[in-house]
Amino acid sequence: MTTQPKIDRTARRNQLVRESFEQVESKGAIASLVFYQRLFTLDPSLRALFRHDIEQQGEKLMQALKFAVATLEQPRELQSALEALGRRHVYYGVKECHYDTVGIALLHALEHLLGPAFTPEVKEAWLAIYTLVAETMKCAAAKAGAGMSGTAAAVTGLANDDTRAPGDSE
Repeated sequence: MTTQPKIDRTARRNQLVRESFEQVESKGAIASLVFYQRLFTLDPSLRALFRHDIEQQGEKLMQALKFAVATLEQPRELQSALEALGRRHVYYGVKECHYDTVGIALLHALEHLLGPAFTPEVKEAWLAIYTLVAETMKCAAAKAGAGMSGTAAAVTGLANDDTRAPGDSE
């Protein structure tokens, strides 16, 4: 009895995420607006965390997603960028519980934009990637938050430049 070669699930997942992101990326402004609309509907208190123009914030979101998708096969580079992003998000007031809400809003935006192309397999792939992203960021955020008092974190947060791309060094 012969067995078929085992399909590399990670490669397939990454392929699905890349292909579906290509479809969404061309509609980046719409994607980010759908995302933020859903995010603020799910948790209106999150609106206070966004002090800048939401369209500009949407561009940052799309840049971060593009970077994450582009570096799926470079886990060290992706991890480093996500850890830096997680540390910065502590200073913006992001709490661990917010990551679940963000994940729900992201999946909603993808489903909205992809329509029938948002298959259960595509959803599962994005959920796996988002879980990796969120867990990496939460771990770095917890370490950053544990090492600072509330006052020090607030002062450092005011000094941070949140306009850097995910791959920029701190």
